[in-house]
Order: sequence, then C-alpha cells, then structure tokens
Amino acid sequence: MRWAAALAAGSALGLPGRPWAQRVVPDEPAGALPPELAPGHIRYSGGRWQEYPTALSSILDEVRKRTSIEPASDAQVVDLSSDQIFEHPFLYLSGRYEFEMPSAPEVERLRRHLTYGGFLLVDDGLGSNEDGFGRMARTLIERLFPRQPMEPLPREHPVFRSYYLIRSVGGRQAVSQEVEGVQMGIFTPIVYCRNDLGGAWAVRPDGGWMEECTPGGEPQRRTAFQLGVNIALYAMTGNYKQDLIHHPFIQRRLNQS
Repeated sequence: MRWAAALAAGSALGLPGRPWAQRVVPDEPAGALPPELAPGHIRYSGGRWQEYPTALSSILDEVRKRTSIEPASDAQVVDLSSDQIFEHPFLYLSGRYEFEMPSAPEVERLRRHLTYGGFLLVDDGLGSNEDGFGRMARTLIERLFPRQPMEPLPREHPVFRSYYLIRSVGGRQAVSQEVEGVQMGIFTPIVYCRNDLGGAWAVRPDGGWMEECTPGGEPQRRTAFQLGVNIALYAMTGNYKQDLIHHPFIQRRLNQS
C-alpha cells in the first residue's frame, strides 16, 4: 500500500518519479514481499488476456536465478477498473487477439499510474500493427499518451544493457528486431515488443517449453529471456539502469565484444 500512498502524494504535489526506488529502510516485517516485486498482469474483456499462464512466473524465476533481486514467484491479476494497479509498478499486458477498449476512467487510471512512475510491458503475441491485439494495444497507447508517440528504442537504452547486452531481440517469433517505447523525460513508462516474449518464456506442467521459437530455435529463446530480465530490472528497481558501479562493467563487455 505504500506505493499507492506515494503515488497519491506525488500526484497531489505534481511530482514525477518512481517513489519506491528511493526507499532507504524497508518497513515490511522480515520476509514480507514488497508489492512492487509482484508484477500485475492486466485482465481485460474480449480477446485472451492470459495466453500463457506460466510466462511471468518463468521470467521471474530467471530474474531470481540471475540477479540479486527477489521478486514474487508469480504475477497478480489486476483490473484497470481497480486502484489495485497502483500497488504494482510493473504491469504486463499481453495477447494475440482484439480486446475491448478500456473505459475512459480506466484509461485515466492507467495514465496516472504510468505518469507517476509505473511501468507497462506490452507483449504482442501476434506481431501485427493492423489487426488483432497489436491494433488495439496501439490504440490504447495513443489514448494514454497522445502527445508522446511510440518510437523504436535506441540500443543504448537500459532495456538492451541493464544486465545482459542485447544484440538480437528474441521471442516465440521473430517479427521485429526493434523494441518500441513511449518516452517521458529520462523514463520509458511503456515498452512494446512484437515478438511474443511470453510465448518463449512459458513452460508446461512437465517442465518443457510450451512453444517452439521460430525460426531461431533455442538461441532465440535465450535472447527472449535475457531481454525479459533486463526489462524486469528496469521496471522493478528504479534507477538500477543508471547505476554508476554497473557502468564500467558494461563498458568492459562492450570493449571485449
């Protein structure tokens, strides 16, 4: 609830930023999970909002294995009609098919969340801009930020280098080597991928992969996980992306490549 309170305070004062990134001493009891480490998976009407139920738990497990971050074991389902979204700075919107456009109050609630530090990963499972999920998602983004057009992110952006150095954009499919985003000052509140990251992350109950990655196979899946780790770090840790300690490490790896 602290995130929701901080968001309300920031909104009242007209302050941008990411309040949870500035905590000094956590006030949770030992072992309690900060809500910002549990992503919110947006549920919508129409379409299929949860094509891959295990996708987020899979990438969160990868974050836990590869980094010092201890995220939740899975996402929580959230509705744009509820103020519950304010408890989850990392939101995830996914699908392949057309969905019902959120109402004006729901769009305004999401806009407020993203304006004051929230983050949204849009994971397009079809990859088409003209129909299906992609058309609806882009319309939603235009309604959220009509003055900030979505554009390809430069390779210097933290989602390409905050932990892994990403040279190829993976996913279940290889529709585009671009990752798009909406920029607001130094922060990118919306990141959009057309390659179906969730399809590459998802696992079956027996532990096998739910989908094949085409045409690149397992290397394509590996880069999807690497991009997912970078995005999760960007979403959940605030200014990790500009960590001056991490910068020399990145530079050494760039020089060695």
